[in-house]
Amino acid sequence: MTEDNSTVLYDVDEGVTRITLNRPEKRNALNDELIAGLKDALHRANKSEDVRVVILTGAGSDFCAGADLTALQKISTATVAENLEDARSLMDLFLLIRRVHVPVIAAVRGSALAGGCGLALACDMVLAARSARFGFPEVKIGFVPAMVMAILRRNTSEKRAFELLTMGTEISADEATSYGLVNRVLDDEAFDDELDVFARQFERVSSSAISLSKRLFYETHAMTFKDALESGVDINVVARMSEDFRLGIEGFLIKRL
Repeated sequence: MTEDNSTVLYDVDEGVTRITLNRPEKRNALNDELIAGLKDALHRANKSEDVRVVILTGAGSDFCAGADLTALQKISTATVAENLEDARSLMDLFLLIRRVHVPVIAAVRGSALAGGCGLALACDMVLAARSARFGFPEVKIGFVPAMVMAILRRNTSEKRAFELLTMGTEISADEATSYGLVNRVLDDEAFDDELDVFARQFERVSSSAISLSKRLFYETHAMTFKDALESGVDINVVARMSEDFRLGIEGFLIKRL
């Protein structure tokens, strides 16, 4: 089943939900309408009990080229209050991806640049076509890759992050993998098939365990070791009381007997 609001497509195939940035003529560049559409689609997926995984991708040849020309012109002439509201809207999108209860996979073809690169890295995992390109060219136009900096520093080393943020260069999918930014590089010709196989692995694992794992994974990031262990205790107890755990233990014991 496929539905859309023209700028964002929403497709459901059993437990796999595909959300597609649909501005191929603009290289899926971000604007207010696209950001709002992405938020709506992610909220919708998060409310569905049947969704096991979300794939975020772009229509056409590119994933996302960052902010479009109109958005950049708007930024350059906006007031402080208007720019604050606009920046917070993008921040809310990055935060929302972590709050979705299922894994969100960025499927990157072509370019993922500036805010588009930040969008990809904000996802839980990144699968990239071998021809994909990543980068943060903001400094070339006197802009600061500010919010995406927080995302990048959580994905790679300090030295790698500084280089990418301040030199404005693009890197290949293989280089991005060596930096820790990409989980897997897939051949261009087999990209869709291999992406589908990868995503459907989440149909074979406990949805409640995945949801709790994702929640704990991000909540404990900035905690002390002791506080992280305490949070682990709480989630451990919740998991033990779940129906998935009860059925899983029953199945395991039957196999052992």
